[in-house]
Amino acid sequence: MTRVAPNPNLLSLVVPVYNEVESLPALVAEIANATKDIGRTVEILFIDDGSNDGSWEVIRDLSAKFHMVQGYRFRRNFGKAAALSAGFKIASGSIVMTLDADLQDDPSEIPRFLAAINTGADVVCGWKKIRYDPWHKVFPSRVFNGLVSWLTSVKLHDHNCGFKAYRADVIREVKVYGELHRFVPVLAAAEGFRCEELVIHHRARKYGYSKFGARRFLKGFIDLIAVWSRTTFGNRPMHAFGTLAIMLAFFGAITWIATMFVPLGSVFGPFVSMLSFLSFILAGQSAFTGISAEMALARSAPDAPYRISETVPAREATP
Repeated sequence: MTRVAPNPNLLSLVVPVYNEVESLPALVAEIANATKDIGRTVEILFIDDGSNDGSWEVIRDLSAKFHMVQGYRFRRNFGKAAALSAGFKIASGSIVMTLDADLQDDPSEIPRFLAAINTGADVVCGWKKIRYDPWHKVFPSRVFNGLVSWLTSVKLHDHNCGFKAYRADVIREVKVYGELHRFVPVLAAAEGFRCEELVIHHRARKYGYSKFGARRFLKGFIDLIAVWSRTTFGNRPMHAFGTLAIMLAFFGAITWIATMFVPLGSVFGPFVSMLSFLSFILAGQSAFTGISAEMALARSAPDAPYRISETVPAREATP
């Protein structure tokens, strides 16, 4: 899809939908009411992620009644990340917001997100400080959020919150794939964008049921490793593999020295000797992998590892 320049007067709302037939009419009404005085045109992009409860028929009806509503339907359920990625590609506004379709995100908060963007933030993340979800969702989420903040140094209380606002530049520059949608603020911060947090009103679910379970958090931890690697060593893989090689070589040297004091014929002698040998082998393999990754990175000619946000034109010399 060809990118067009974002419309400076348009707000794009990307709403993934999966079996939320009952909440959609109320959501559109609340959005219309919340955005009537913001001074921007609004588009609501419903991305139907393979719903089978009649959600798509409701989206079509809403599109016929409200000019702001657009609908896009997946052939099957591809997941929330795919729905958000599609919405990001379709969105035309200079500001893009995401929110869930289940009415737990309160559309009346939209003007506050816009105000934060207008004061200089590039990404604004909602924080459900008081959360109306069962404990078995809240507790793992808080553990996960604490771990993400610690590993990435992007201090947010609620990385998982689906209620976010972005300048269009963020979603056009940050590369999101797989299920990394929850880490867009981390990836944006790594590119030099400014991220802020906003305490929002969270509401209890009125219709349907939650679509996320333990698998979501397991995938989240795996994705966190990928994001941490990408933001820490993405443009310098030899730093990661070289450090590992040095650590393994050091451990191999220590165990090799230990073999001088542990007789080979003793119970632990062969074990210590084998451990030293394997450490040196793994150290060499790690160094070779790092060198190969650096060569592949150089051949692929990646984008420059920096971003220029503003320039001052040169002035002509005064005669």
